[in-house]
Amino acid sequence: MATYRRQKHAPSADEVRQRRADALVESQRWLDLLATPQLNEYQKRRLIQDTIDNFDDYFNRGYIDYRKSVTESEGFASIEWTGTGCYVEDVQGKRYLDCLGGFGIYSCGIRHPKVISAVKAQLDRMPMSSQELLDPLRGALAHLLGEIMPGDLQKCFFINNGTDAVEGAMKLARLHTGRSGFISCLDGFHGKSYGSLSLMGKAEYRVPFEPLLQDVYFVPFGDAEAVEDELKKAQQVGFDVAAVVAEPVQGEAGAVVPPDDYWPRLREICSRYEVLLIADEVQTGLGRTGALWAVDHWDVAPDIMCVAKAMGGGVMSLSAFVSTPEIWKVLEKNPAIHSTTFGGNPLACAAGIAAINVVLEEDLPAKAAKSGAYLLGELQKMRERYADVWVEARGKGLLIGMEFVDSEFGYAVAAGLFKRGVLVSGTLINAKTLRIEPALDISREQCDEILEKLEDTLRSLTAYCKLTP
Repeated sequence: MATYRRQKHAPSADEVRQRRADALVESQRWLDLLATPQLNEYQKRRLIQDTIDNFDDYFNRGYIDYRKSVTESEGFASIEWTGTGCYVEDVQGKRYLDCLGGFGIYSCGIRHPKVISAVKAQLDRMPMSSQELLDPLRGALAHLLGEIMPGDLQKCFFINNGTDAVEGAMKLARLHTGRSGFISCLDGFHGKSYGSLSLMGKAEYRVPFEPLLQDVYFVPFGDAEAVEDELKKAQQVGFDVAAVVAEPVQGEAGAVVPPDDYWPRLREICSRYEVLLIADEVQTGLGRTGALWAVDHWDVAPDIMCVAKAMGGGVMSLSAFVSTPEIWKVLEKNPAIHSTTFGGNPLACAAGIAAINVVLEEDLPAKAAKSGAYLLGELQKMRERYADVWVEARGKGLLIGMEFVDSEFGYAVAAGLFKRGVLVSGTLINAKTLRIEPALDISREQCDEILEKLEDTLRSLTAYCKLTP
């Protein structure tokens, strides 16, 4: 497709017509490519180059440097093409054991047949909602989600991603309490839209967009006493706090697990001070930590919960915020006060119904608990052999973090695993802690493959370090 965007003058009418004609031809070429069962070598090479050029010219050229997954591999950038179960395959046919899982979306595995089948069946019937008639799958998914929630959580609203879920939870908390303030945690991650970013406990994401919401107060994660101290101060000076927001286990911070008394203490403190407790289970929910919900580890029910990522079964984008019938009453007077065009569409709800079915039928939380305990135990043993460069292995279930001495070494580990066919999280600017989040039904043999290739990577890197003055 010809590129016109580099010219500095405004395009003429003839140039605009030509662009659209070229776009028509180019779109058909991609549709034909999608319909091609097997690409030949020329098609593969062209697809690789087109992808790099398109990211560079039309998307974000910094993304290519930021992501390790486009590192040169046998002379070509690795371009994602397909995947099944625990494996991703690039356009050249190289398979990678996926220990990243889209940061938690592939709990059911890649292309789980039951989820794919449900979405295909609904696609043949009705792909999107009319926005006027009642769509049955939205009601069915709401019923299922309400029945498996902790405590009295029952009412829900479906949207597209975790950020949307957090935004909805914030609005609900403000509407119900009539207050505006929030207490959040240092290093917490809740999304990157204006409201959710205001809860972010990381300066590198916040500072470029300041000023954000002003009445947000930050405390160390895992410190319930700090939450109570902040609430005491708020009472003394007249600040009004609507809710305390926290992840049960901090994900983006590197699988940070709080003390066992933390969530029970938060529940007691929030109840005593009459503020809401919001659990951000976007990454931890639906079995990731070895329990259906991470708060189940501590037998705690929040007032509002945010769910996303794995909820779409790794096939559709789907999220929700869920609360109690009592809190939900403020949304019932005017149900259009918070709305969405695509959230909870029939295709997404079909995927959500199938995902819940798979999680329960295959008992994925129990599998995550068993595999996670094995993997974490072996990683902690391995860490002792590389204590000079490896600080800690931690986590819960199959949300595991490996913290290294610095980001540079962590990135080298991620790159080494990538060359050996294992995907983990790690970017050029944030790789001190690498996360392991594979499909929840990962086998013992696949866990051993991860361990073997990690050991080989560390052995190679530390041998090089010893030779380097």
